[in-house]
Amino acid sequence: MSANKIQGANELASLQSALSLRAQRQQLIASNIANADTPNFKARDVDFKSAFETAVGKRASASMDGMARTNERHLGGTGGAAGGLAAKAQYRTGSQGNLDGNTVDIEVERAAFAENAVQYEATLTFVNDYFRQLTQATNGQ
Repeated sequence: MSANKIQGANELASLQSALSLRAQRQQLIASNIANADTPNFKARDVDFKSAFETAVGKRASASMDGMARTNERHLGGTGGAAGGLAAKAQYRTGSQGNLDGNTVDIEVERAAFAENAVQYEATLTFVNDYFRQLTQATNGQ
């Protein structure tokens, strides 16, 4: 496999990881918004940057583990480009809770939801551009 093919596969896998993490974060934020009036509900979020770095690092180590297996009884990696991708949701801090114990700040959640949606759309644009470039290269354009 040439270096360009490997780099392209790594880029696509990174974009896949980013999309999966953005989708997971969007679900968490939507859950926070839906539970804004639920007593004792604690707002949760994902630190996208650290989760993405962890996902990319796990993928790299999993591919290396696969190459280093010298015995069929050795355990392999998580498999797949997005294997083991579920990011750990953490409780959102920094906002004062309501008297009912709910920590959802609806304005913070709406802003996070909008920002994450824009980032998700940007990542989709990168994926579309990647495949458009592949199609053009294949067609010799």
